[in-house]
Amino acid sequence: MIRSLEAKLRGSWELLSRIDRTSDGRQVQEPSLGSDPIAFLVFDQAGRFAAQFMKRDRANVQDARAPGNNNSLAVGGYDAYFGTYQVDEASGNVKTLLVAALSPQSVGQTFTRQMRVDDDILTLELDTTTAAGEAVHRTLRWRRVA
Repeated sequence: MIRSLEAKLRGSWELLSRIDRTSDGRQVQEPSLGSDPIAFLVFDQAGRFAAQFMKRDRANVQDARAPGNNNSLAVGGYDAYFGTYQVDEASGNVKTLLVAALSPQSVGQTFTRQMRVDDDILTLELDTTTAAGEAVHRTLRWRRVA
C-alpha cells in the first residue's frame, strides 16, 4: 500500500542534521541557530504543525537582523512557531502558514519546503539565506520518534 506524503508526515520528529550549502557546494555555518540545533517537529492529522529549534550553545548567540528568504526569525538562539500545513502530493511541496511564532515578524508568513519521507527519515529542503545574508540550499533531516 502506497501512503501519501501527508500521511507519512504525521507524527513527531527529532532533528538529525541541518546543513547549509552555497551554490558552489561549500558548507557554511548559520549563525543564529548553528548547524547542529536541537529541534522538534510535529505534524498532526488535522493539518496543524509545530516546530521548535534551539542553538546547542547559546553562550554567544547572534540574532538575525531580518529573517532570511523562506525562513523564520530566531531570537536568542531559539525559534518556535506553529500553524497549519498543506501538502501538494504531486510536487512534494509542503506549505506552512505560521499562525503564531516567537518572533512577531514571522507571524502570518507562509513557507514552502520540499519534503520526502523514506521509512522513518523526513528530509526537508529549501533555498534561503542565512542570518548573515548568504544564499544557501538548506537540508534538514529528521528521525520519527512517534
